Amino acid sequence: MKIFNVEQIRAMDAHTIAHEPIASIDLMERASQAFVRCFCNQYVNTRPVAVFCGKGNNGGDGLAIARILSGCGYDVQVFIVEYTLNATEDFRQNLSRLGNHLTPRRIQSENDLPALPKQVVCIDALLGSGLSRPVDGLLRIVISYLNEIPNRIVAVDIASGLYADQPNDPADIIIKPKYTITFQLPKLAFLLPQNAEYVGEWHVVDIGLSAEYIHNTETPYHFTDKPEAEKRIKPRQKFSHKGTFGHAVLIAGSFGKMGAAVLSAKACLRSGVGLLTMHVPARGYEIAQISVPEAMTTVDDAEKHIGKVPDLSSATAIGIGPGLGQDAATAKMLEKVLEQAKVPIIIDADALNILSTNQHLLYKLPANTILTPHPKEFQRLAGESSNEFERLAIARAFAARYKVIICLKGANTAVILPNGEVHFNATGNPGMATGGTGDVLTGVITSLLAQKYDPADAAILGVYQHGLAGDRAAEARGQTALIASDVVEHLGW
Repeated sequence: MKIFNVEQIRAMDAHTIAHEPIASIDLMERASQAFVRCFCNQYVNTRPVAVFCGKGNNGGDGLAIARILSGCGYDVQVFIVEYTLNATEDFRQNLSRLGNHLTPRRIQSENDLPALPKQVVCIDALLGSGLSRPVDGLLRIVISYLNEIPNRIVAVDIASGLYADQPNDPADIIIKPKYTITFQLPKLAFLLPQNAEYVGEWHVVDIGLSAEYIHNTETPYHFTDKPEAEKRIKPRQKFSHKGTFGHAVLIAGSFGKMGAAVLSAKACLRSGVGLLTMHVPARGYEIAQISVPEAMTTVDDAEKHIGKVPDLSSATAIGIGPGLGQDAATAKMLEKVLEQAKVPIIIDADALNILSTNQHLLYKLPANTILTPHPKEFQRLAGESSNEFERLAIARAFAARYKVIICLKGANTAVILPNGEVHFNATGNPGMATGGTGDVLTGVITSLLAQKYDPADAAILGVYQHGLAGDRAAEARGQTALIASDVVEHLGW
């Protein structure tokens, strides 16, 4: 699923109106009908509704939504915020369509703000995605009021005051909705952590915008949902054997951190690799053999850390980093792996920290090496940023400079490719914010690389599969009780 900027969203609307063809007021009606269908799935009509409308097209949506909800049996009040004398033509037409059935109340000053019972659901239709400057004046007063009352808020397309594709200033006033029902495609702003309270739970509704325009229009930003992920899966053939699905070598573990190696290894096996060799410190041999009997194990000369490069001659992919430690000998080993490897590599955890303190190694990374940092690890690698938009820009530049793939972990983990594409992930939940889940991800992606998935596909599909397993685990255990081993046990398609 593509993610467009504001200019592309306007062009998509205009292309649909011109080429379907359809009148803009009828397209607005179609969008409003789609909004109402989604809204009704959340709130039955025993709940009263208050629709707060601006005087642009987002407000026009709000007026149409109010009329449709009223026709569905909802008790609806409409409030129009008189922050300007101007109104769009579609707003005026939808205002006239209210007729005598719904009489809007006008908010002209703070004194006109209503006293709403707590059970009333408020619909935010004040401002749309075209916002380009901070909210002030009467609109600021209304948004502050809505944020202060205890009522649930549902935003139409995007929360009023939130920029769709650029950072807001911390002083900006923005609606804080419980839900956002957005039209056709998600907005970039929905996928960045700094905007969480201004988005809530979001849903995309199809309003029939031009499929031709969407297909032909380029964007660096994408959203990996189930259909997008499933397109990347390679089906297994009847006469396949273990050699068909590759041989992964996992270089992981140090004294006190063998659990990370075990979790990563189990995830690698659960993700379909044909053969797995774990290379561990001498002290980790028994742990590896007992905990992961399906894997082969080679041991390092060193007792508590890894200092030598294992045999890579039969490897089809290498995973390195979980529980590795940062011993000086381990850093030298990593450098030799980068110099000798002839197969795809994924680097995580302590191996990333070694790169951060030995940045000359970045120039030795083979093309399409996959890095899986969490935000702090990425900060150590690439430097600080003032907001998530800037961090995303830094990550895109970093990926292009070193020709690597970055899985920037978090909610909606962003997979950033060397060509500048960013693929946000649809799966996962806060229960996965626990030790070891990153090691599981390393195992999943290592497995896919070993099975000869293209590195970009391995990263995108691996992140999706990892989050999907986390969602299944949360359904079984609950988010609070979820641990990394649960994620491993729920891997699979």
